Amino acid sequence: MYLLYDLLLLVSAAVLIPYYLIRGIRQGKMRRGIRERLGFYTPEQLALFRGQRVIWVHAVSVGETRAAVPLVKALRDEYPEYQIILSNVTETGHAIAKEVRAIDLCLFFPFDLSWVVQRVFRQVRPQFIIIVETEIWPNFVRLARARQIPVILVNGRISDRSFPRYLRARRLLRPILRTFSGLCMQTDLDAERIVEMGAPPEIIHITRNLKFDMETDRHAMDNTGLLRETFKLPADVPVWVAGSTHSGEEEVIVDIYREMVAEGRRLLLIIVPRHPLRCPAIEEMLATRGVPSVRRSVIESLDRQLACGEVLLVDTLGEMLKFYALGDLVFVGGSLVPVGGHNVLEASLVKKAVIFGPYMHNFKEISRLLLAVGGGRSVVDGHELGLAVRELLAEPDGLRTMGLAGYGLLQKNAGATDQTMKVIRSIVTAA
Repeated sequence: MYLLYDLLLLVSAAVLIPYYLIRGIRQGKMRRGIRERLGFYTPEQLALFRGQRVIWVHAVSVGETRAAVPLVKALRDEYPEYQIILSNVTETGHAIAKEVRAIDLCLFFPFDLSWVVQRVFRQVRPQFIIIVETEIWPNFVRLARARQIPVILVNGRISDRSFPRYLRARRLLRPILRTFSGLCMQTDLDAERIVEMGAPPEIIHITRNLKFDMETDRHAMDNTGLLRETFKLPADVPVWVAGSTHSGEEEVIVDIYREMVAEGRRLLLIIVPRHPLRCPAIEEMLATRGVPSVRRSVIESLDRQLACGEVLLVDTLGEMLKFYALGDLVFVGGSLVPVGGHNVLEASLVKKAVIFGPYMHNFKEISRLLLAVGGGRSVVDGHELGLAVRELLAEPDGLRTMGLAGYGLLQKNAGATDQTMKVIRSIVTAA
């Protein structure tokens, strides 16, 4: 089975490696990433591994990396003598990880070819590995187990969409799942589903969702007056923030914004696309609609404040919470188009009312809870979004009440980090 898996990966690599190289030439930043994905590290990186005890945390992209931050900080406190590595698959996740001070080294996750993974383990030799959410890499997990390295999955979830596919592959998944030392799942349903997929019940723990334990710089988030000055936002103009947006959503949002400004409403729009590399395409779309925009990367050099009808287009990473804190109202993208949604709790963390679309299957439970406490509102399409934005911005007291309700939900459900650390501690002690 693993030989066939390697052959399939080799075929994929024949396409993916040239793709990464071509994109790297265009972006000027992927050369190191390709080396790391193939298990080749610099002398400086190898010096960090050599003779050191290592914890390896893997978080595929942005959402998983942000969810892992409280856990990484807890690992740093619990195991101060260890080096902590955090790996990612995506460039955006890698950029976020580099901002986390508790991490000693950020790497790109290796291609899951058996000989690549073997090379990596010969060099890194982690004492234990933590995989965030349901990232099941057969060779990586299997070869870690062969070296008696405990592998623990944390914040595990099995979505409605992925569960049928996992069940069809149950015969292949069962031996892989049995190589894990622990499976920390978010809910009872996730635990039941992974058992149906072939996981042994005795290694499963329900530890809740790490996303409820997110942290922020309270002082910076509360000092919105200074943030408004930094980003050239007038003090008395309401701000609508559209975060983690995708193609097909920005057009709807901008059309609503144009209509509201034409109606005489004083309003500013901030767009934070999920992938900043899409900013040129978004700028072109704004220009065709006659909407002026300024990029975040140059806003501080602007010698004036933004005016109603302009758009602040965010082309940087790692500042989402700052922009959510600035907003009077937040829309979280990936939800008007069938992407599956993004983490609405980031808006609740800074006490903001949040709107999202119908496609929230990746955050089904979180969105349900947020709606139940009145911290968010769901819309079915662009028309409903326009009505909701108009209605909510007309009620500042209602916005504050919604924001506080979402924040209360976070406080009520916090504690997943402590529960997860208990499991990690018991596995590491027994190893």
